[in-house]
Amino acid sequence: MLRILTAGESHGPACIAIIEGIAAGVSVSVEEINHDLKQRHSDFGRGGRGLIEQDRAEILSGVRYGKTLGSPISLIVKNLDFANWQDEMRVEAGEKVAKVTRPRPGHADLAGVLKYSQDDIRNVSERASARETVGRVMAGAIIRKLLLEFGIRIASHTVQMGVVRLARRFSSFEEVARVFETDPDIRCIDPETSKKMREAILEARAKKDTLGGVVEVIATGVPVGLGSVMHYDRRLDGRIAQALMSIPSVKAVEIGNGIAGAAMFGSEFQDQITYEECFIRKTNNMGGIEGGMTNSEGIICRAYHKPLSTLGVPAKTIDIATHRSALTTVERSDACAVPRAGVISEAMLALVLAEAMMDKFGGDHIDEMKCNFRSYIKTQEKGR
Repeated sequence: MLRILTAGESHGPACIAIIEGIAAGVSVSVEEINHDLKQRHSDFGRGGRGLIEQDRAEILSGVRYGKTLGSPISLIVKNLDFANWQDEMRVEAGEKVAKVTRPRPGHADLAGVLKYSQDDIRNVSERASARETVGRVMAGAIIRKLLLEFGIRIASHTVQMGVVRLARRFSSFEEVARVFETDPDIRCIDPETSKKMREAILEARAKKDTLGGVVEVIATGVPVGLGSVMHYDRRLDGRIAQALMSIPSVKAVEIGNGIAGAAMFGSEFQDQITYEECFIRKTNNMGGIEGGMTNSEGIICRAYHKPLSTLGVPAKTIDIATHRSALTTVERSDACAVPRAGVISEAMLALVLAEAMMDKFGGDHIDEMKCNFRSYIKTQEKGR
């Protein structure tokens, strides 16, 4: 079973990730992990913390001479901002700093303090922060290397920022895969749309407000038959939806053209099946998944992000200590997190696909998995 665990608070000493269950023999490099962390680290909507952190990963275990060992892999990124928060985030008992008692609407603050019987919101908000996704991106970078052994690649791009939406579909996987190099600030494949998205972020920042949007994440080279129709919890689209929904600020997930399809006739929406040396579909409205299983077409998902809860101006709330009306404390925040959320979505999709690959092809070493994979592909080719 493949899974990742993350640990660490937003302003604590470090962000930590542990990968359990990955096959031995997968090539890993710190440079590739740091490349993904760089995508998460900064974009045009970033706030002041991006100027403080460097987000450089260190591998502590599970890798030797550039190859995974099959043992748990542990990774760490040190939080440089911890130097400014040592009193607030002290581990040892002692005099506490002032408590945070004014929950932000739309954040985990209030539900968290009620669930965990806390009287200080910081005990919840530090873990609820999107800083936790540093661990996911570190782990995702390694998991993607396993997928690459089978020709599976993942990329993402920004398709909506506020009311500004990309009017066209991507022309190829390569166009999306290059977006961080061609547009590192917004990560939109169309320059004119990117310009309008940038202007929307500037407008939100000027108002001391925040902005949401939509990220599209795609995977290519995925074989047919990952997932299962036999049990609800093994349907791959359900597992993908859960993984993407777990990203902070995501409030909706779409696979294929599911939202538009709700307003279409079945005769318009279904993907016609044809045969040209293999089974193919003329369209991909299903987003590469039918009946909870991959169908060999590209997987296409969209994650819909709400505007961030931490505003640049106080919002009305209720103080949990006095139960009286109050205004939220204004803290350092981002105007928009959508562009850099793409690499987080890639990491979560990679996790789900890698879980499904290991479920189907097993193996304690990558060569064993490849042998099982080749045998399966040969069986598929005979069936064609």
